Amino acid sequence: MASLRQLRAEAAECTRCDLYRDATQTVFGEGPVPARLVLIGEQPGDREDREGHPFVGPAGHLLDRALDAAGVDRTTVYVTNAVKHFKWKRGTGKVRLHQKPNREEVRACTPWWEAELAAVSPELVVLLGATAAQAVLGPQVRVTRDRGVVMEHDDRDYATLVTVHPSAVLRTRPPERDVAFDALVRDLEVAARLLA
Repeated sequence: MASLRQLRAEAAECTRCDLYRDATQTVFGEGPVPARLVLIGEQPGDREDREGHPFVGPAGHLLDRALDAAGVDRTTVYVTNAVKHFKWKRGTGKVRLHQKPNREEVRACTPWWEAELAAVSPELVVLLGATAAQAVLGPQVRVTRDRGVVMEHDDRDYATLVTVHPSAVLRTRPPERDVAFDALVRDLEVAARLLA
């Protein structure tokens, strides 16, 4: 736990890429240590950037519902992001619009999530969306093709499972949104069964 506290403090001072300049703060991972299950998303959103905690905005609330529906207790899960600063552009008024991090920005944060995984020692890492999946597994990963399947790795102490990011479900129009939510729950149920 002390090492994770130290990592969090060091990440708060990170200037490895330019995202720190416009972000309110570094948003580091949170949850129990050790944790059998880690969830990695893309980056903090507007609300996460303002509050300093991962998955507390609309996507986080949808993720909480999906975990509950899959029978996963959120308090037992460590949650983090592949990128620790919010990348955004100005919308109308005070609105800050999400921008996808580029390859260099994702690469700059790699040591942070790698250190988090080493400290947390998960059995399974669920990768939420393409940015997280490609950050951890490489550019060949495709969410639509690879989702919902537990992958074992010779070079890692943990298995991985790829699924969609909750924000992708939120962007889906009703009634397709219910179908997308149910598919996310099914993927999380695979994780729950593996850890049961």
